[in-house]
Amino acid sequence: MTIKAGIIGGTGYTGVELLRLLAGHPQVSLQVITSRGEAGRRVDERFPNLRGHVGLRFQEPTPAAFSGCDVVFSATPNGVAMGYARELLDAGKRMIDLAADFRLRDAAVFEHWYGMPHACPELLAEAVYGLPEVNREALRAARLVANPGCYPTAVQLGFLPLLESGLVDTTGLIADCKSGVSGAGRGAQVANLLAECADSFKAYAVGGHRHRPEIEQGLEIAAGVAVDLVFVPHLVPMIRGIHATLYGQLTREPRDGELQSLFEARFADEPFVDVLPPGSHPETRSVRGSNVCRLAVHRPGDGSRVVVLAVEDNLVKGAAGQAVQNMNLMFGIEETAGLTLVPLSP
Repeated sequence: MTIKAGIIGGTGYTGVELLRLLAGHPQVSLQVITSRGEAGRRVDERFPNLRGHVGLRFQEPTPAAFSGCDVVFSATPNGVAMGYARELLDAGKRMIDLAADFRLRDAAVFEHWYGMPHACPELLAEAVYGLPEVNREALRAARLVANPGCYPTAVQLGFLPLLESGLVDTTGLIADCKSGVSGAGRGAQVANLLAECADSFKAYAVGGHRHRPEIEQGLEIAAGVAVDLVFVPHLVPMIRGIHATLYGQLTREPRDGELQSLFEARFADEPFVDVLPPGSHPETRSVRGSNVCRLAVHRPGDGSRVVVLAVEDNLVKGAAGQAVQNMNLMFGIEETAGLTLVPLSP
């Protein structure tokens, strides 16, 4: 089976990572890549790392450009995909949005956090949230997939076993997260200049980050009740990677080894979640360039609190790699196809 794929907006960090993964996918044929600003230019001129792998030119982004595609990825800023979704779905295409247009179920919540009205709120109920570890079966039949955000992927995977088992108090969850600069995108911003962020470390959006409602939505589904979450993101001076340190209050005294066994059992059949041995401290460099989220669970001092450490590459499992994983499920091919990537070192 050959899947004919197109990409709306292939010039950001997520877009070029998606190009890299799809170019090496054994069952994908790249048909079209669009960009208003780069239309007519060869892709490998813009991204020399793709020379010899992608011979296409950027095209103007019109729905007609995707007429020969089976699936269309949208690697665009928030608010763009929803302008294409209805026409593409009506034309029989499947769509995977790597931005936030379809992640939130409530159009009013989307408008509050993203500052724009939703162009097709009737599609929000149909869109499948693309976290395979939760929605694998629904993804197999999906026409429209909302690819999760990078922070939400790490936080949800880390908390899932605890919430599903009822082992953690839902009223006191804390997600203390750090991200590399690529998470802010390729747009020129003074705060992301080398001289501004190197040799420095800061929190941001403490009063409210737009990923928080997405995280809460997923955690509440896992727990079956409302959750109270403190989510604090930080910017660290590295290019790729997310490290999430997650804290929770245990609801009872766990048996010896119960927490480790809980995590191992929950993710035993998950190809891209790696539960490390007891006492481990995962590093972001151990997942660089791969589609793996690595987890470690701790109970400091055998006390009443649990700490989960989660690391992922924000551009792969946190974005483009997860999108390819979702595509594989949607088309009924091997879930790991094109994603058996050995992490880069150093």
